[in-house]
Amino acid sequence: MSKYKAKRTEVDGIVFASQKEARRYRELKLLEKAGEIRNLQLQPRFPVWAPGGDMDSKLGEYRGDFSYTDNRDHGFVVEDVKGFKTPLYKWKKKHVEAQYGIRIREV
Repeated sequence: MSKYKAKRTEVDGIVFASQKEARRYRELKLLEKAGEIRNLQLQPRFPVWAPGGDMDSKLGEYRGDFSYTDNRDHGFVVEDVKGFKTPLYKWKKKHVEAQYGIRIREV
């Protein structure tokens, strides 16, 4: 059991941090099979850089739960399945959205 009471769940040989994340994975796989989305990726990583962005100023990394292309509008989507939003998560989300010009969809 994690400190946030999430129960690890396995689907397709992949261990997810929570039942909620596993359920969302199943939904996304169905959307991918139906042709609604494509390029489904698990745990996409985004380096977080300090302003200036030189190689010595990496602050850390944000790891989303999923990313994919939505075929309806051809937009790139990053999803994070959240039960509890820590202050660090909130900061990383804001920083990554500004740095990469993307929106992180919370599910």
